[in-house]
Amino acid sequence: MKSLTVGKPLKLILLFAVPLFAGRLFGLFYTLVDTRIVGETLGEASLAAVGATSTLSDLLTGLFTGFANGAAIVVATYFGAGDEGHMKKAVGGAFLTGTGGALAVSALCLFFLPPILRFLNIPEDILPQAKNYSGIVLAGLAAATCYNLCAAVLRAVGDSFTPLLFLIFASFLNIGLDYLFILVFHMGVEGAAWATVISQALSAVMCLLYMRKKYPQLALGKEDMRAEKEVYRKLLSTGISMSFMSSFVNLGTLALQTSINTFGTDIIVAHTAARKITSVFMLPFSVLGATLATYCGQNLGAGKYSRIRKGIRDTVLLTWGWCICVIAAAYVLSPALVRLITSATGREVVDTASLYLKVNTVFYFVPAVISLFRNSMQGLGDNKTPVFSSSLELIGKVCIAFLLAPAIGYMGIIVAEPVVWVIMVIPLAVNLARNRVLRGAAADAREGEALRS
Repeated sequence: MKSLTVGKPLKLILLFAVPLFAGRLFGLFYTLVDTRIVGETLGEASLAAVGATSTLSDLLTGLFTGFANGAAIVVATYFGAGDEGHMKKAVGGAFLTGTGGALAVSALCLFFLPPILRFLNIPEDILPQAKNYSGIVLAGLAAATCYNLCAAVLRAVGDSFTPLLFLIFASFLNIGLDYLFILVFHMGVEGAAWATVISQALSAVMCLLYMRKKYPQLALGKEDMRAEKEVYRKLLSTGISMSFMSSFVNLGTLALQTSINTFGTDIIVAHTAARKITSVFMLPFSVLGATLATYCGQNLGAGKYSRIRKGIRDTVLLTWGWCICVIAAAYVLSPALVRLITSATGREVVDTASLYLKVNTVFYFVPAVISLFRNSMQGLGDNKTPVFSSSLELIGKVCIAFLLAPAIGYMGIIVAEPVVWVIMVIPLAVNLARNRVLRGAAADAREGEALRS
């Protein structure tokens, strides 16, 4: 266990974020390898089937990952305050609520899967593969949720390195199972889905066993599973808020996907490739955002408010430096990256994906701020503003999907996110500036400067 309440803020944030970044990178790595293997061994139709349904699985995985991250903020706050009893109850409540909810949602989605896929406008020629792939992935939702809960709890108490190890294990296992199931057993897209689910499930089991053995403070007893009103109120408030925030983001992306799926296989493949590359480019935003949520939660619990202000400011400057590098990479390397991921040779796929990346990356300074601000606000106990901002994203993307995209085609999808980013950052910036904790920290800093002078 490691406290983030003592030491230089940016150094602590970077040390905490590096293993988290590596873990997210490996997570993206094996999804990219999935994409490459499916495209190379099964063809573009199978790749389109996977890409056309990925937003659905991303939506549901994001829903429960959001809950896990929200629950981790509660755990981090109790940890920062030195309250071990309530910390254990928060961990127990998080596992009961998270895994139980995942099982219920998974069953519901499997029952309604055919109409859901029809709503997504999946082309008829890839519909059978899309149904088989998404059905298996949805059945494994509880396994992914269990792992994410383990990882989030470990990060909440300052251990961001252990989840990395288990994710590396899952990544290489997933790659090996991909080749085994697709090339040896000839299981098609179902093999790629089973490879993902099995690797996630084994990683979750191993992480649970390690957590129980390594950290006695996190070994749960029956009393830790009993509901305590105040703990569950915080868990549900923060967890559901983070879930909604993630869900609104993914629902907006899902709405865009329904329009994309009407543009044909080439556009679906191009967009799938562009979104995979975007996930890599934006990885530092989500990693540093998640780090700030834990950092703010621990320092809020410890009452060290001036550290929170400084940590947020320094992290924003760091991410803007990354944005400059990404813009350069997009304009130089986009075609090569698209070919690397999809193995596509068609000019329309490469040019379309490259155009998406070149337009979007110019505006990355805005989503960098969005990710950092809304996670920081969650860590500071403001659950409403991030959800409101994310709801603006949902509304904007739905309007573009059903109004702009039909009028001007895929270019409407390309300009959608930059327009929405500018709108949704406004309430975040305004309300973070008004935050009581940060305003108090600013006043303390001014008073300190006056005394020194």
